[in-house]
Amino acid sequence: MGLCVSVGILAGLMDVDPEGVELVREELAMVNEVLRKYGLPDHEEPTSLPKLNDRSGLSGFPYSALHCLRRFYAWRIANPDQIPPPLKEGEKPAYDPVVGRITSPRHHLLWHSDCEGYYVPIDFPEVLEDESIAGGIVGSSVRLLDELVVVAAPLKIALHNRKLNDSDAAVIVKEGKKGGPYWLERLVWLNLFEAARLSIEHRAAIHFG
Repeated sequence: MGLCVSVGILAGLMDVDPEGVELVREELAMVNEVLRKYGLPDHEEPTSLPKLNDRSGLSGFPYSALHCLRRFYAWRIANPDQIPPPLKEGEKPAYDPVVGRITSPRHHLLWHSDCEGYYVPIDFPEVLEDESIAGGIVGSSVRLLDELVVVAAPLKIALHNRKLNDSDAAVIVKEGKKGGPYWLERLVWLNLFEAARLSIEHRAAIHFG
């Protein structure tokens, strides 16, 4: 079992899965109800999209991999001048005490379901919590991108005006374990960065499933 991160799920299902289309429409309708509840505009999910250039090449990864990146982010928020120590063998990143101490819903990377739900390309400061929606939380793709930018440099990922060069993206994909103690965090970072970038560019939601 693992987490699948996708952008444009509705467009992708339109011609292949009518039942899936109806389920996603229902989920997004409930997301819009929550957005309205918080005084935010509706998200209009596109029903057709061009082929998206996701440079990570990943369709998903283990849940633990997401928690590795969340742990790295939490440590940087708690200790901005320090690089987090690498995980020890057998250590579970989801239970790191530093992660547990950061409970603010302003952190869209941390304060979101690790297995289902949506991020929408609308800017709002705190994640929106409501039991009626998938995962119980909807996040902002805009804020997710902001948070990924914060940890880019500590992960030795070079951004230029908040953008990642194709060659630098390719290095992250190819290096694997040769990339050092944070190779997995870098790879998950790239997958989420691409998802947030494409979500904002195409005005399509990120789907966790």
